[in-house]
Amino acid sequence: MCGIAGFCDFHRPLTDHLIPNQKICETMGKTLHHRGPDHFDTYLNKNFACAHARLAVIDPDRGAQPMRRIVDGKEYVIVYNGELYNTQELKSELISKGYSFTTSCDTEVLLYTYIAFQEAAPEKLNGIYSFAIWDGLRQGVFLCRDRFGVKPLFYSFFDNRFLFASEIKAILAYPGKEAVIGIYGLCEIFGLGPARSPGCGVYQGIHEIQPGYAAYIDYSGIRCYPYFTLTAKEHTETYEQTVEHVRFLLTDAIKRQLVSDVPLCTLLSGGVDSSLISSVASSLLKKEGKRLSTYSFDYVDNTKYFKASSFQPSEDRPYVQIMVNALNSDHTYLYCSNQELYQCLFEAVRAKDLPGMADVDSSMLHFAKGIKQHHTVCLSGECADEIFGGYPWFRDEEIYQKKTFPWSKNFSFRQEVLHPEIAALLPLEEYVASQYEKTMARVSYLPEESPIKKRQREISYLNTSWFMTTLLDRKDRMTMASGLEVRVPFADHRLIQYLYNVPWEYKYHNQEVKALLRDAFCDYLPDAVLHRKKSPYPKTYHPEYETLLKTQLKAILDNSAEPLHKLVNQNYLTTLMNSPADLGKPWFGQLMAVPQMYAYLIEINDWLKTYQVRLELS
Repeated sequence: MCGIAGFCDFHRPLTDHLIPNQKICETMGKTLHHRGPDHFDTYLNKNFACAHARLAVIDPDRGAQPMRRIVDGKEYVIVYNGELYNTQELKSELISKGYSFTTSCDTEVLLYTYIAFQEAAPEKLNGIYSFAIWDGLRQGVFLCRDRFGVKPLFYSFFDNRFLFASEIKAILAYPGKEAVIGIYGLCEIFGLGPARSPGCGVYQGIHEIQPGYAAYIDYSGIRCYPYFTLTAKEHTETYEQTVEHVRFLLTDAIKRQLVSDVPLCTLLSGGVDSSLISSVASSLLKKEGKRLSTYSFDYVDNTKYFKASSFQPSEDRPYVQIMVNALNSDHTYLYCSNQELYQCLFEAVRAKDLPGMADVDSSMLHFAKGIKQHHTVCLSGECADEIFGGYPWFRDEEIYQKKTFPWSKNFSFRQEVLHPEIAALLPLEEYVASQYEKTMARVSYLPEESPIKKRQREISYLNTSWFMTTLLDRKDRMTMASGLEVRVPFADHRLIQYLYNVPWEYKYHNQEVKALLRDAFCDYLPDAVLHRKKSPYPKTYHPEYETLLKTQLKAILDNSAEPLHKLVNQNYLTTLMNSPADLGKPWFGQLMAVPQMYAYLIEINDWLKTYQVRLELS
């Protein structure tokens, strides 16, 4: 993966002030060095400037960017962050059309695919990507983001220019661009956070190319449009045929994503999702005479304090060991102390440019550092629960009746945290409701579907367009902070589109959660792992961590100079912190309960200070 940044101006020639504009472009790009530590370069013409920080994965010697090609006398330039998994198919098609190649990297294939097919090019791509292309024929810039938002791409109009970048920090590096948050930005933070509305950059005037969207910018402005949406179709296959179809699609996705010219590994939690990814990957690598490397995570002394619950029924380590023995993988256990977990909260804010999923973020950031010491590419089991119906809210009767985001149904908790004056100022409930309704307006149904079938589609769509993208955003930012590329086979668009139309009774066959996935890969997993109950991403149970959070949050609340002090209800939070720990009161999903909410507030305070955020609430 890589980092991209740049700007275009169709009113003032950039070449009239060449050196200052080159310096601006370089400054923006170098904020993304962590995403691409292997090579850095810039490009500038009359209307377009771009920078690229490269993480070399395929063809390290010849795949440098920005990449320029001349076709029929017209110049085309690309900066690209991502991986294509159908490179060879595209390359063969392009060769048949007369194109020739000087590298083996997917960047050149992507650039020629755009030249050959123009705005129809994204529909031909299988991969994870965000990219910008200068089109010398049309004299404009084409931007595109992958179908489910695995790779980020932000933009802003400022100083009569169009700015773009992989991360917000690069846009804020443009001279004069301030970090400003308005009323609706605070609604995002407190009403929806750590999720974000599709297309929203939270900061005033900063937006995001939505997943599955492309954009074209020229002298007349910007035109954004979707090139992919989940579409309702009748599912006519039997259960047995569906099992085989799922098996083919996921196995093919894993096989495609094992291609790499640098060391590759998998994450292995001992759950069904990561275990089957690791098992299939191990089987494919053995055919090439290679041994799979695997990693798992835990916290210092976690076994000592762990208590089984319906939410977290078992520890991961025994199941990890079962899989390591079955695969004979080269396995590494990574650990995180409470102090490291706490300190990484602040690094996570800088990695994301926003408050995030608290210790769910910071732990991933910490573990990614350990993986990066030996590997550059990693496969993860992320996204399986969203598409196979693994979360409890897929079976929650209240969610079928209540029109809200399933992972944040306790909305009153969010309102109580706010200072009364801020709560009165923010149209929090109305804002959240409007974002929910906008999402519902995009859901594709079949005309003859019953109300319950329609609701099941809505819940599936909510999970892929909101919850899944939040987790993918977290995964990208926390791992790329160390220059670690994570690939997600479950996010293959062919698989997600197919499963959108698979009936719920198939996914929950014989009343077993994710039965369809288990049946498709039953011969890849030991029985103990195959039928293991869902256990979420690991979190610390050590009481010392919550004590650290409470101590820091109390100090913030007691200091009127801290920016958080004016935003939150000090009396409510003090009472809450003096009460017994409540792990069953969710702020966001299953992983963010009351202790994580404390961490989230600490991150908000740090973010407001570090980014010198100016609040405009009038």
